[in-house]
Amino acid sequence: MDAISVIRTKRDRGELTDHQIDWVVDAYTRGEVADEQMSALAMAILLNGMTAREISRWTDAMIASGERMDFSGLTRPTADKHSTGGVGDKITLPLAPLVAACGVAVPQLSGRGLGHTGGTLDKLESVPGWRATLSNAEMLAVLESVGAVICAAGDGLAPADKKLYALRDVTGTVESIPLIASSIMSKKIAEGTGALVLDVKVGSGAFMKDLADARELARTMVELGTAHGVRTVALLTDMSTPLGRTAGNALEVRESVEVLAGGGPADVVELTLALAREMLTAAGVDAKDPADALADGSAMDVWRRMITAQGGDPDAPLPTARESHVVTALESGVLTRLDAYAIGVAAWRLGAGRARKEEPVQAAAGIELHAKPGDLIRTGDPLLTLHTDTPERFPYAMEPVTSAFDIAPEGTPNHHRPLIIDRITPTT
Repeated sequence: MDAISVIRTKRDRGELTDHQIDWVVDAYTRGEVADEQMSALAMAILLNGMTAREISRWTDAMIASGERMDFSGLTRPTADKHSTGGVGDKITLPLAPLVAACGVAVPQLSGRGLGHTGGTLDKLESVPGWRATLSNAEMLAVLESVGAVICAAGDGLAPADKKLYALRDVTGTVESIPLIASSIMSKKIAEGTGALVLDVKVGSGAFMKDLADARELARTMVELGTAHGVRTVALLTDMSTPLGRTAGNALEVRESVEVLAGGGPADVVELTLALAREMLTAAGVDAKDPADALADGSAMDVWRRMITAQGGDPDAPLPTARESHVVTALESGVLTRLDAYAIGVAAWRLGAGRARKEEPVQAAAGIELHAKPGDLIRTGDPLLTLHTDTPERFPYAMEPVTSAFDIAPEGTPNHHRPLIIDRITPTT
């Protein structure tokens, strides 16, 4: 077996054999296949696609490259959630303790932000003392005692994916549906959760801009999970407008705590509850309505215990930026558009995100949204507040902000997709 023959097969629109897939994933992980060769194969996959059998086998090979976790010893069933990423997407933060408060253990392995999309670990690291890296034994101990853990995936979990993901990021092959699906599902299947709910974002602030592409990705992942014995369902959700009223690390933690306290923005609460109910159903648990767990404080109790178990102080004040700049409306009317991608880019430029994986982020940087589509606006009303520790970033961040919103005459119809667009199950 050699890399060139594998590349040629896919370049010429052929179907890779099981042996070819097993060999090339293993050889790349071991360093026998060079980065430039895997880059060529990834581009061929992006351009020519993969069959369902190829995607399934590729996922198997990624799983086989590392260890598999086992949660069978826990005293309660497990369920996990994965979002394909967006702007203001802080849902994991209130969701994990909420589901745990309802009787299901949540082993949430999360990542960091890159570009305009935020990362759950970056957000939580704005909590003083909180740590993302846990050993497998520590993770299991927190799961058993608290019921929820949010942490980084260990190096032993699907190492082929870790190496390939970094390569895709710098070779323009991130958008390949077979590679996205196998990347996400190899980690989630190796993680060992019993049930998985996927939040597949679609819109300007998502990787999937087109509804048909998002639906194809969702179906592919649901089929992969089901074939590997994981009860899997997906929701297609809108990411044309940022979720909630904040985009940025400490800002989003603060908003998440508001949701756990029984408040928070309506869209964040709606999506958190919808995903919680899906996770509980997939895990076979219906003892408590998630809305009750928000109202009675039990979800907040789990949050505080989860943060404390990972070294954080849930009572410590969150960082605040040294500088802020308010963007006001230049005309009156109704806000008809607030572009998620533009807001995400602006938050990134303020310091909330990174262009390369090794870059630090500013915990307090980000954007507060004072209005959402459908709101009436008057001249001079605040639309956004930009936050950063480095004010020289303001002009750079204002470039995307100036084209991020539209204000139309009062009475203009407001046509927007619902937050939850569709539900994808193994039988749909």
